[in-house]
Amino acid sequence: MCSSWLSLMLVAVPAPAALSELVLGVAPLVGEDETRRQFQPLCAYLAGATRLPCRVASRPNFLGYWETMRRSAEYNLILDDAHFTDYRVQKMGYTVLAKIPDTVTYSLVVMRVAKIANPLRLVGRRIATHGIPSMGAAQLNGLFPQPSKQPIPVEVDSAEQGFALLRAGKVDAAILPTPLVRQALLRGMELRVLLTTVPIPHMGLSASPDIDPEIRQALRVALLTAHKSDPGRKMLTQIGIPRFDPANGTIYRGQARILQEYWGY
Repeated sequence: MCSSWLSLMLVAVPAPAALSELVLGVAPLVGEDETRRQFQPLCAYLAGATRLPCRVASRPNFLGYWETMRRSAEYNLILDDAHFTDYRVQKMGYTVLAKIPDTVTYSLVVMRVAKIANPLRLVGRRIATHGIPSMGAAQLNGLFPQPSKQPIPVEVDSAEQGFALLRAGKVDAAILPTPLVRQALLRGMELRVLLTTVPIPHMGLSASPDIDPEIRQALRVALLTAHKSDPGRKMLTQIGIPRFDPANGTIYRGQARILQEYWGY
């Protein structure tokens, strides 16, 4: 009888749900719609490697992105900044699969004609930045640690919006990812860089615990070998990076500490 009861219990326990799709979350550095467009080739490439459908998800701003990432299981793959990557490893059990090569910095910029050479002259002035808890907002806070000597942050939903406000004279400065500042300079925007922050590890791609080890490994291999195949090279060209590098949680350890000042950490 005991054996029969145990058999019934085993039948009644549902098996873990099979993974039905990959949802690639990406931080909205360039705005929600542009983020989805830019990283769809990566999603398509990973779909081919795993035979699972893949879609890109983002949010209109960093606060919405942070709350979605922190409270829900919508994203099972995420490509974003070092502090969020470390947070998920430490708090949510994510596994880092790969990273964009090298490091990244943020640059504090003004228009070239502005008569500002010292960042301290920006106290009390308007500075465009991605909203909290983005890396840009955290870096800005670190540059002006004294509560009585703060600039006025102006939240933007994309780097292009920050540049537009700067051109229009609606802000006095902007702090944005240096690669995006470099692109603006190459397009002919007359910017002057006041300072560049200390380098941090570039964006990492991490997988949630809901993705089983076999699929995680297939994703890791696909990312790290992308530069060796024609489809992979095409994808890398489309998203604008040369390759993916090996990475793990140790590379990002300690980066989440800047989130301690925000609610929900």
